[in-house]
Amino acid sequence: MNLFEHGGDVNAFATHCGCTPQEVIDLSSNINFITPSVDFGTVTLNSYPDYEVLTQTLADYYNVHSDELELFNGGSSAIFSLMRFFDQPTCTIYSPAYLEYKKAALAYGKKLNLINRLENIHTKISENSLVVFVNPSTPDGHYYEMDTLMREWMAKNCTILIDESFLEFCDGASVTKYLQTYDKLYVLKSQTKFYGCAGVRVGIVLSTRENIRALKANEPLWKISALDSHFLISALADEPFRAQSYALNMEAKGYLKVLLDNSPIFERVLDSDANFFLVRLASISTREFQEKLLPHRIMVRDCSNFDFLDERYVRIAVKSVSDLKWFERALN
Repeated sequence: MNLFEHGGDVNAFATHCGCTPQEVIDLSSNINFITPSVDFGTVTLNSYPDYEVLTQTLADYYNVHSDELELFNGGSSAIFSLMRFFDQPTCTIYSPAYLEYKKAALAYGKKLNLINRLENIHTKISENSLVVFVNPSTPDGHYYEMDTLMREWMAKNCTILIDESFLEFCDGASVTKYLQTYDKLYVLKSQTKFYGCAGVRVGIVLSTRENIRALKANEPLWKISALDSHFLISALADEPFRAQSYALNMEAKGYLKVLLDNSPIFERVLDSDANFFLVRLASISTREFQEKLLPHRIMVRDCSNFDFLDERYVRIAVKSVSDLKWFERALN
C-alpha cells in the first residue's frame, strides 16, 4: 500500500471488480452516508464568488467572530497551507493520525516527531513545539477529553493544531473555548465529513483574528466556488438534516457494532465516537480480508500505512443499514 494512500477510490475499485461505481458498497470512506438536499438553481456563476454570507454563517454556527476564521478548498488544502505557515522546524503528530499531516509536514521540510497516542499519550514534548492532534481521532474514532492535554501544551508554549473534522458525529466539547485565552491555537474543521460532500471542497481554520490575518496574507483571494459556498450555506441551515443524520447514523452504527462484535473474523473492535470503527483481524491479513469482500463489491480501508498499526488493522465506516446487511452476508 502507498505511504499516503487513503480510502474512497470507488472508480478504481469498480474497474477492478468489473462493475459500475454505483454498485460498490464503500465502507472505506468515512463520509456521512446522508447528504443534505440542496437546490443549485439560484447560484450565479458569471461573477466572482463573495464569501461574506458563508463566512458569517460559519462564524455564527461555531460561535466565533467572522474575522477569526479562514476558508480553504477542503481540509487537506488547509493542512498544507498551515504547514507552510508554521515556522517550527519539527512537527509533533499524535499518531496514528490522518496521513495528510505527515505528508504536508514532510513536503515543507519539517522533521517528524510521532507520539503513539494509543500507548503513551502523555509523552513529554519540548518547549515551543508544534503539535497536531485529531479529535475524534482517525482511524479509530476515539474522542479525547482535551483539558489535560491542552494544559500540558500551553505550559510548554506550544503552537497547537486540533483537527475536529469528526466532532459533529459525537457530543464531545470543542477546544474553541480556548481561542479566547490562548493565542497559539488553531482549530481545523472539514465540512466534508458530516455533510457527506466529498465533492464539495470546504474546510475552515479557526484562530485569533491576528493569526487569521497573518494566515490570509499568504492565501489566494478565491479558493472555493460559488457552488461550494451555496451548498454549505444551505446545509448549515438545514436543521432537519442534522437531526435525521444523527438518528440514522446512531441506528446504523449500533447495527455495525453488534455485527463486528459477534464476528469471529475480528479479534478486537475499538470503541469509536465517530462514524467508523477500527478493527483488528483475528487470523488473516487486511489483504486477505479485502479479497474475501471483493466478490461482494465491498471496499474497506486497509490501515497498514498508518503509523503504529500493522497489516491486520482495518477501518470500517458506518453506512446505511441496508449496505451493512450486505456486508453481514459477506462475512458469513
